[in-house]
Amino acid sequence: MYTVLVVDDSETIRLQLSTDLKEAGYNTLEASNGEEGLDIALNSAVDLIITDYNMPQMDGLSMCQMIQQHNPDKKASIFMLTTQSRPDLKAQAKEAGVMAWILKPYEKASLIRVVGKVLN
Repeated sequence: MYTVLVVDDSETIRLQLSTDLKEAGYNTLEASNGEEGLDIALNSAVDLIITDYNMPQMDGLSMCQMIQQHNPDKKASIFMLTTQSRPDLKAQAKEAGVMAWILKPYEKASLIRVVGKVLN
């Protein structure tokens, strides 16, 4: 079974996303900011990371860059789930290994379909 790390400072978003993923058959781990997400990503078997951009302590982009820097062979795919839509941020995220940029609010069926395509 695949494990998805959900990183978002909103408890509501984390809970909803984790519930949606669990209903689709995935294990989930949760982090409330980039620092927690980085620790989990580097020390756990994670297949996919879904992270917000704007968070306290460390934003999602910085977390992705740190994952690449500390463990360039890490195989987890990364999705950015955010309200941000600036092209420069998307370009920086792509350089940091982000595969998909999804705008909030997300559509459950579409998100689960994309997760399934990436993991299967």
